[in-house]
Amino acid sequence: MIDAAGLRVMKAIADEGSFTSAANALGFTQPAISQMVRRLEQRTGTVLVERYGRQVRLTEAGQVLARHAVGVLAALDAAEEEITAIAGLRAGRVRLQAFPSSSATLVPRTLAILKARHPDITVTFTEAEPPESLAALRRGDCDVAVAFAYEGGDLGELEEDLSLLVTRRLMDDEVRLVVPGTHPHAGDEAATLADFSGEEWIAGCPRCRGHLLSLADTAGFRPNVAFETEDYVAQLGLVTAGLGVALVPDLILNAAKHDEVATLPLSPASRRQILAVTTPDLLRVPAVAAALDALCEAAGSDPKVSPAQLVGAKA
Repeated sequence: MIDAAGLRVMKAIADEGSFTSAANALGFTQPAISQMVRRLEQRTGTVLVERYGRQVRLTEAGQVLARHAVGVLAALDAAEEEITAIAGLRAGRVRLQAFPSSSATLVPRTLAILKARHPDITVTFTEAEPPESLAALRRGDCDVAVAFAYEGGDLGELEEDLSLLVTRRLMDDEVRLVVPGTHPHAGDEAATLADFSGEEWIAGCPRCRGHLLSLADTAGFRPNVAFETEDYVAQLGLVTAGLGVALVPDLILNAAKHDEVATLPLSPASRRQILAVTTPDLLRVPAVAAALDALCEAAGSDPKVSPAQLVGAKA
């Protein structure tokens, strides 16, 4: 019923004392001011300006509008300034969620790039596996989710249709077999999973465990999972102690110390695809776009690749 333009007119009339002076102050013509007042009076259903001679004075209702206009217009001006700052990357917020094994390498590099390039952007980071982070993205609880998908697996295994999300492929992360340094196969150039069918296994997160079971099934055996932990440092500790073998991605092996274990590439190779996921609307937010570019740069991928629509999100 009451718009910002009408409030500006009422405040100008209160400040200037006439339609002509108000028109000059706002850069309008006097007839335009008269028309805006008439329209505002129609919308409010009451008289706002009392005319006497060449002068005008506000009625009680007009004074109410002029009084409230001060606070409302100040708030609108402040909002405009903040939006301008966000659009110009002089402000803004990005809520990032990423899976734990990216926290030691990919995420720190990304945050460092953002801090150096856009120091006024506020970034918050929490850890979450892909099902939870993608669900948070859909709820509006995060702006960018860093997710992963194993070869042949659905991204995040969500029930929801992922076709409305957009993604940038960051990198391919090779998964290797980690064995104790004293293991008889520690010096092999590559590992055939069937050769380790009699070993005790250390499994990670539910999706990583599912990947292990899938690979083992293809190799013709069911692994004896003796230990489960989502902490890859703990996994490497268990392997070092000779308590089993594990599948560990390069993202962890490149960051964690593992002098007393041997890492063997799998034959055939196994990889997982690392993806940055957001929504089409968030992609147009400058701070979110800057975060995606930083993720791509940190991962060594091309930040200018157009996001592809996910349809079933096969990795």
